[in-house]
Amino acid sequence: MENENQSQFDSFELHLNQTALDYLRESAKWSMFLAILGFVGVGFLALMAIIMTSVMSAMPDTPGPFGAVKGIISIFYLVIALVYLFPVYYLYRYASNAKKATYAKDSALLTDAFGALKSHHKFLGIAAIIIISLYILAAIVMVIGFSAMR
Repeated sequence: MENENQSQFDSFELHLNQTALDYLRESAKWSMFLAILGFVGVGFLALMAIIMTSVMSAMPDTPGPFGAVKGIISIFYLVIALVYLFPVYYLYRYASNAKKATYAKDSALLTDAFGALKSHHKFLGIAAIIIISLYILAAIVMVIGFSAMR
């Protein structure tokens, strides 16, 4: 039964009218713009890592928390740039494949474009879950910390 249902979906075709194609092209253009801005942002983050490395190495070694954090700041910027690179790359793949697919009317390219868009959204969703979890954890730690200070 499952194979029968799967074969029904494999043979399913969706036809887009001109308005839908225009919307998809416009979506691809704006996505490309956002992807380019994202690549520029990743470049700035990598540049900041290099700048912070030189700035922090020029500062004298001081005991305490600042001295310990000094070497980690550049690594932090590089990690953020690397993490940010993935959703930007997925968005770029969506934009370029969607643009090509709409002009060539190529279903395989459109499928690849939607696959990249799915990966982009999935990455952002997982990142949102992680950030919300960190906020909740930080709130719990703050409540416990304030309770301990009383």
